[in-house]
Amino acid sequence: MNPNARPFPIPVVAALGPGSQPEDETLDYMPMPSGMDTYRPPVLPEPEELAGHAIATQVLQAVIDAVASSLRGEAVAPIPLGGLPANELALVNQVLGEGEVSAQVLARPETRSFGADAVRVRVQESVFAGVWRVLAIDDDGALHDHIEVGAIPAALIEAARDDAQAPRTAPGPLPAQMVNVPTILVELADQRERWSPGQDAHVVNLTLLPLSPDDIAHIDHQLGTGRVVILSRGYGNCRITNTLAANTWRVVYYNSQDKVILNAIEVSTLPEVACAAQEDLADTHERLSEVLQWVEQA
Repeated sequence: MNPNARPFPIPVVAALGPGSQPEDETLDYMPMPSGMDTYRPPVLPEPEELAGHAIATQVLQAVIDAVASSLRGEAVAPIPLGGLPANELALVNQVLGEGEVSAQVLARPETRSFGADAVRVRVQESVFAGVWRVLAIDDDGALHDHIEVGAIPAALIEAARDDAQAPRTAPGPLPAQMVNVPTILVELADQRERWSPGQDAHVVNLTLLPLSPDDIAHIDHQLGTGRVVILSRGYGNCRITNTLAANTWRVVYYNSQDKVILNAIEVSTLPEVACAAQEDLADTHERLSEVLQWVEQA
């Protein structure tokens, strides 16, 4: 070795390969949903248990006919279930099962203090997308049990429309320090003014905006909270509530650890995540026809 040689300017690494170097600090990503609800065929009873269930078969055939009518763009009337014998209704329930979307419409605030049922409409999508089980309670306590076929039960849209038309006390002024909130409220008001049925939804993603929890709370206060609550369990969980502003919805997505991964406001008739598409109905027609064929053969 030459004693007059200068030191090599780059340190010599004696060991190479995985684990030989100090690791950089790892990125801490928020966990994403770990599961997805998919179609699961209904668990049907044994063939001998289906003998004599003509009424249930008629109801299922009526559902298939309604799906076909909906695919043709025709208006579809609800299929009543009131008065069905318990064993026939049990078979209908077993075939339809429970899908990934459920919803409810609360009673009006002024009636809840008088002991009225807090929930006036309960909705459960079946395992066949676009086929909905609807239980509605009248003011006199009468119960209506029926099946609706379509993108979404009419009661949810009607309740949201009624909420937007009901008289409301104007919310108070915003605190001066909430400089980002007025811009969002103006944007939403402008979109509501220009929005019309059939138009694409306008989404304001609050997650991406510089908003504090107090900012979001004041936006919710300004918009108000309606009576419609929808839960979708497709990929993770999604909670949808109507506001007291026309065609304006709060949409919040959660991951499998119940952490918020998307917080948004949507201007639309109803967020698409809760609705059955035409492709879903076409798939439902095929699957339900196969189930009914099995029942009839049994």
